[in-house]
Amino acid sequence: MTLASGANDNKLCLWNAATSSSSHPRFELTDHQAAVKPLAWSPHERNLLATGGGTADRCIKFWNSQTGSLLNSVDTGSQVCALEWNPHEKEILSSHGFARNQLCLWKYPTMTKVKEIEGHTSRVLHMAVSPDGGSVVSAAADETLRFWDV
Repeated sequence: MTLASGANDNKLCLWNAATSSSSHPRFELTDHQAAVKPLAWSPHERNLLATGGGTADRCIKFWNSQTGSLLNSVDTGSQVCALEWNPHEKEILSSHGFARNQLCLWKYPTMTKVKEIEGHTSRVLHMAVSPDGGSVVSAAADETLRFWDV
């Protein structure tokens, strides 16, 4: 089993859970150009990890956690604050900060943008997807919760 961590040093670290007492990650990946905060494991493909980069990076990156290889990277145009996979479809929802504070639904693996959702006035920090994958709640720095149909 693999554990993942991201941080303000722009690094994504992949750790072997069996040797969690080790002070060194199995992989230390430096492809992001800003803080790595959102991490989301795919419910559809084993070892598939999505990560998001901050304002200077703006990318969603997809990784094979077994090999440490970068599979794909897409520039979203804004800070990536949170990521959530649809539990039933191969889709990933991203939330953003500067400059548009929106949510975007992407088809995986093509990363075709399916939908943009706007309404928050500050960066969208957290999301939770309903069990059926049809709706999401988002929490933003504008101190609001919003419920959306996706």
